[in-house]
Amino acid sequence: MYKPVLDAVGGSLFLTALIAMIPLVTLFVLLGVLRMTAWKAALVSMVVALLVAILAYQMPTTQALLAGTEGAAFGFFPILWIVLNAIWVYNMTVVTGHFDVLRRSFAKVSDDQRIQAVIIAFCFGALLEALAGFGTPVAITCVMLIAIGLRPLKAAVVALVANTAPVAFGALAVPITTLATVSGLPEHSLSQMVGRQTPILAVFVPMALVFILDKGKGVRETLPATLTCGIVFAIAQFVTSNFISTPLTDIVASLVAAASVVLLLRVWKPTGRYVEAPDAPDLAGAQGSSTRITAAADRGVQAGSPTGGGGGDHPVGQGVGTLDDLAERDRNAHDTSTDVAKAYAPYLIIVALFVLTQLPGIKDFFNAKWANPSFTWPGLDLQNPNGKPSSIPTFKLNILSAAGTLMVIAGLITIPVIGISPAKAWRSYVDTYRQLGAAIVTVMAVLALAYVMNASGQTATLGTWLAGSGGLFAIVSPILGWLGVAVTGSDTSSNSLFGALQVSAARQTGLPEVLMAAANSSGGVLGKMISPQNLAIAAGAVALGGREGDIFRKVLSWSLVFLVFMCVIVYLQSTPLLSWMIP
Repeated sequence: MYKPVLDAVGGSLFLTALIAMIPLVTLFVLLGVLRMTAWKAALVSMVVALLVAILAYQMPTTQALLAGTEGAAFGFFPILWIVLNAIWVYNMTVVTGHFDVLRRSFAKVSDDQRIQAVIIAFCFGALLEALAGFGTPVAITCVMLIAIGLRPLKAAVVALVANTAPVAFGALAVPITTLATVSGLPEHSLSQMVGRQTPILAVFVPMALVFILDKGKGVRETLPATLTCGIVFAIAQFVTSNFISTPLTDIVASLVAAASVVLLLRVWKPTGRYVEAPDAPDLAGAQGSSTRITAAADRGVQAGSPTGGGGGDHPVGQGVGTLDDLAERDRNAHDTSTDVAKAYAPYLIIVALFVLTQLPGIKDFFNAKWANPSFTWPGLDLQNPNGKPSSIPTFKLNILSAAGTLMVIAGLITIPVIGISPAKAWRSYVDTYRQLGAAIVTVMAVLALAYVMNASGQTATLGTWLAGSGGLFAIVSPILGWLGVAVTGSDTSSNSLFGALQVSAARQTGLPEVLMAAANSSGGVLGKMISPQNLAIAAGAVALGGREGDIFRKVLSWSLVFLVFMCVIVYLQSTPLLSWMIP
């Protein structure tokens, strides 16, 4: 049996924390500085984490390796199980051409790609986060953004940055319920507190998405739409989380926000129409990286040039093609109401299925123990730093209730609805695994790294060291959650790691317990965009495998800016100035 010692290096917590940082520093340097492909960087960092566990923490080699294998298994199931099946559903719609219909449907709401990106990445992404979470919204919205004409790198960055404010209530608020379990605090109180932090962030996220696409001028031109979307989402998220239902928070917020933008567009239009310039480099950062079409200008962009999803850059499926291809298909298209219904059907099926499985009776069936066994990982025998049995060796094989399994069921229902043959559906499924081969290795390696760090005590050492900041812990608290999500890719996992630690530190420093626990979740949502696991998912979805480092550099600044913003919010809430916001 292995029990981690948090000050294993010379009896010094500070020195041990410095050593514990090495695997994370290695990972981010390899990705962001040396531009190593994600799967290689993840494998190297995993080996470094094993060496730190064995040499610095004196963890038995067998135990360290077993912890890594459990993490890799968890990376595939349930994490990759969700993503793979979500992208399979998308790929089938590409094969049948229904994604073209969906793209044209979004264009009818607005022919401005900035508005389309806000609706897809922020509103629809929030709905997917609410229902599935664990990388699903990034995987699906990435390819949807490519389908409307965004270039792959921009699509990945927009999807990742958008996946922030909704995350704390993702997967029907699993992060909140997990936080309540490990912290011992009431779930409703935590929901209320988080619902008084992330909505403030949500106001600014739509504007950030437009800035990524079109810089400051684009923000000014679309301000009525982005403010409407952000404010309505924030109000709905606050009201639902505080007064209605924790699990339904993001479902209500996403639908109301999308409806508000659609209604606004009936009485208001941007002064100019934005489309991607066909000859501009992807995310060059220059103002000229787009084509701005005013009412007096000719519509359309240069013919014969590839869109962001054309050719080899597009994920598995028929591809988006060149602008000539798109224009030709659009000219010849006569989308009937049936075509549009079939285009939306897969996503409506997903929503309906996830909602149905939360109803009494049906939920009990899907959560039955016979279909969702749990067992102790063979040979893994761990204690936590307090000497109590660790929960890490318990592996939950939620075969029936897993979101990925529900995605499979949704895909099977989708097959006859969209009219794809079983043979083509199966071929699309196999091709999806081929498409995401590098992402599969990356995610499994990153989760192996996370499990080794957790089991050996490296994560706990970092958390305990940060918790020693005294009265400044109100500023450090969101950073701890951010770090946890950056490592694991999951707000749920970060809450399970640091939830109890946040409460303990709050008691030691005299800070409100519910505020510090909630800050872990609210700060954590900002680490998701830089998590190697989510970077790999985004890169795989837009067929940019090997360029995870490029995506990382683009989203890192947004992650840090939003993190500082959240730290300020939490700190002010710990002072008399905003302490009235604490339930």
